Amino acid sequence: MTGQGDDPELRVGGPAADAARRAAREAARQAALAARYEAELAREAARGSRGMPAHAVGPPVPGEPDDEGYHQSLKPRHVQMIAMGGAIGVGLFLGSAQRMHQTGPGLVLAYLAAGVVAFLVMRALGELVLYRPTAGSFVTYAREFVGPWAGFASGWMYWLNWAMTGVAEITAVGIYVHYWAPGFPQWLSALAALGVLLAVNLVSVRLFGELEFWFAMLKVAAISVFLVVGVVLVATGHRVGGHRATLANLTDHGGFMPQGSWVVLLSLQGVIFAYAAIEMVGISAGEAENPRTVLPRAINGVVWRIALFYVGAVFLLVTVLPWTVYTPGESPFVTVFAALGVAGIGGVMNLVVLSAALSSTNSGLYSTGRILRSLAQRGEAPAVTARMSSRHVPYGGILFTSLVYLAGVALNAVVPHEAFEIATSIASLGVLTTWATLLYAQIRFRRAALRGEVERPGYRMPGSPYTNWLALGFLVLVVGLMLFDHTQRWAVVAIPFLAAALWTGWRVVNARRTGPPEGPRQGPRQGPPSGRSPHGSPAPPPAPPR
Repeated sequence: MTGQGDDPELRVGGPAADAARRAAREAARQAALAARYEAELAREAARGSRGMPAHAVGPPVPGEPDDEGYHQSLKPRHVQMIAMGGAIGVGLFLGSAQRMHQTGPGLVLAYLAAGVVAFLVMRALGELVLYRPTAGSFVTYAREFVGPWAGFASGWMYWLNWAMTGVAEITAVGIYVHYWAPGFPQWLSALAALGVLLAVNLVSVRLFGELEFWFAMLKVAAISVFLVVGVVLVATGHRVGGHRATLANLTDHGGFMPQGSWVVLLSLQGVIFAYAAIEMVGISAGEAENPRTVLPRAINGVVWRIALFYVGAVFLLVTVLPWTVYTPGESPFVTVFAALGVAGIGGVMNLVVLSAALSSTNSGLYSTGRILRSLAQRGEAPAVTARMSSRHVPYGGILFTSLVYLAGVALNAVVPHEAFEIATSIASLGVLTTWATLLYAQIRFRRAALRGEVERPGYRMPGSPYTNWLALGFLVLVVGLMLFDHTQRWAVVAIPFLAAALWTGWRVVNARRTGPPEGPRQGPRQGPPSGRSPHGSPAPPPAPPR
């Protein structure tokens, strides 16, 4: 009879011995994972004992790739003004002239309808941000509650949004500088502006926040002055440029909808672009001080800003002057103040709208830098976009986006008068995708809460899930309407090609991965390759193999 020591299955290097060693290593790994799990639970409990509403918000995730390397440098005043500045952009200052010229006074209804949807999007974002503030924003939420593919697709569509928006904003910079210097090439002024903003974003997030603070202050002050002046002009029936400021201007020049209700519906794509960037405050959550205190106030403030700055301003524009006076090549606010005959007012207003274009470009560089880094840390974007400077700036992603903005400068040199509308139509796809992602991620988050997997914060999406589906239906309607516009049609035609590119990219990303699709990559501060639940909190480790 052969002894145990002579059994070839149990000799050193035999199959049974190898299997035993593998089982021992797996058991040790699971034990370490269990220890980490218990430590993280204890850390969360300690936070709750210090007064944090741990039961009402998502658990902090130590080592989460989306937040590694960032510094909470944005003060409450920065976050408040980022939210406010995001609600006032070039779409109002310049795009509204084009839409007003095409649509008439009925444009007010388009701004109102889009404003309601924008409000719902912000409330959906607010609930998710209060669950867990993160620099990855909606990309993280899509990945967590919808699926890894959703984070990949929404992140790249958001980048497309800002890439094309940057082209539009640079075009606007050239138009505004053209007001003072008609002979100065638009592409040259755009190039100079891009260089300055790129330098600001590469220095520090605090400098970005400070610049956005003053940009927003200037825009808010300008709109506030116009609102006061407009109300006084309409209330007194003052004559402006040969026309009387009166409510009769709403109907006296061909009616409230002189081109028909169909044209009002078609204007929704341009109007939605005007509201773009309101969601950027969610990205700032990862670098804000006390985000759970500051962000609800900032998001709530967007509601009345939408009603006052957009709907109120457009309403006054079509009552102070007949809609036929406004021309696509000039800001409607410049038109009003120039018609008042006050020396220098038109130039001052032109400076304000120039700051809006610069602010939007500045925000695009900031937000895409963070989103690209979130993607790159999972191997879903070029590795260079994951690079972080010693000043806590994701410079790789910022430089990547700036290259597209340079292409916008070239577009300016070729087709300066058409570049704004072309870029706007393409950017609308990114806006619609981003908003749809937030709305649907909140639906899935709510379902997870109903299953007891997460706890919803007190700040919630009103009327969910019915309001989510209503808003999603509105976005689908907008896509359908884009087919009937000769410029917007090309953006819709591009949808299947974009979908194919995203599908191919996702397949390539998965093929290149050596581990599970959502496992953190090996490296310092990354933690174990598994051990988190689908919703970000640490999951209990499975039992070791027997």
